[in-house]
Amino acid sequence: MKRFTSPLTPYPTITPMIHSQTFTVTQPTRIQFGVGSISNLAQTVHDFHGSKVFLVMDPGLVNAGIASQITAPLENAAIPYTLYDSIDPEPGLKLADKGYKLAKANGCDCVIGAGGGSAMDVAKAIAILLTNGGKAADYLGLDKIAKAGVPKIMIPTSAGTGAEVTFTAVFINEKTGSKGGMNGAPLYPEATILDPALTLSLPPQVTASTGIDALTHALEAYTSTQAHAISEMYSLEAIDLISRNLPKAYANGNNLEARSAMLLGSLLGGKALAAAGVGLVHAMAYPMGGMFGIAHGLANAVLLPYVIEYNLIGNREKFATLAAVLGKKTEELSVKEAAESCVEALFELNASVGIPATLEDLGIPADQIPEMARIALTVTRPVENNPRKPSLEDVIHIYEAAFAGGSDFPF
Repeated sequence: MKRFTSPLTPYPTITPMIHSQTFTVTQPTRIQFGVGSISNLAQTVHDFHGSKVFLVMDPGLVNAGIASQITAPLENAAIPYTLYDSIDPEPGLKLADKGYKLAKANGCDCVIGAGGGSAMDVAKAIAILLTNGGKAADYLGLDKIAKAGVPKIMIPTSAGTGAEVTFTAVFINEKTGSKGGMNGAPLYPEATILDPALTLSLPPQVTASTGIDALTHALEAYTSTQAHAISEMYSLEAIDLISRNLPKAYANGNNLEARSAMLLGSLLGGKALAAAGVGLVHAMAYPMGGMFGIAHGLANAVLLPYVIEYNLIGNREKFATLAAVLGKKTEELSVKEAAESCVEALFELNASVGIPATLEDLGIPADQIPEMARIALTVTRPVENNPRKPSLEDVIHIYEAAFAGGSDFPF
């Protein structure tokens, strides 16, 4: 029997046959990382020739006492800004359209997104609208953006979406109730500032859901059919950082080392996502957000172990590698057994940070599962990236398992 031996020195071997790989990596964002790096904000605005800033801010930052840490550098440098903090956890297209009108009326030539993924996605869309015009709905899909936006500077205050280095902005379409994204190179931010001190006040529940969201990005990118040598390096480093530090950050939000590791892990997960894409977990999470308002990170977190169990036969070797990175003892296991322990590791990690075990725990009605499955399969790019090609019946079975808490699939 073939045995799986983990060569963790420090990571498993990257996918072999590099000579057969063809890939292009475009990741232009300037990254500033470090405690106190928010003090560089005014200089960053000047570096990209901004004079009037449109500041898109998560409203929770005011309650957390963080808002002043972001506005102070602008005020100290006498940089005028317009604050836009009407941001929902699952933003609709109208938020981008409204922000665009306000930014245009105030003559803003630089956009800052501060907060979680929602604030950053809205900021990216507004920056594009300022140069392209029209409405946000006009740019849903892939490569529909003709012109570069005004300079975009992202300041993540949670360790989750990786939106600070991706070419995507995701919204709920109010007319259809569906969730979809703008995708294209002009959405890459020009710069991002990652200051771990800004994440210290993140509540435990949000720490958990955004942290597993970041883990999902890295894990799905690693097993994506589009994965390559560079994306895999990002993925493995992100998975290692997040899996070791998320429980620490959840247990003690003031653990600056854990917070720093989580923010770096989220960044690398975002770079992996941008390079190789995500998979079926994301496709199945979209209707949960669009239909029931479930936060994206939480939806990903609950679905993750169930989708991974379904995916195992698509690439057992990679899932065996992931089990080792997630801390499972795999040296004496077969490849199949090691891969299966990856699912066990994910259930254990979720439980350790208080993630609900089932869709029923989230209040999702079982009778809506067929409709969710139908919508999930329309999210074509993640479905195409998935290591196992799902049918409608397969997706229904996964949702049903996630609803009931079962872990044995009838495949």
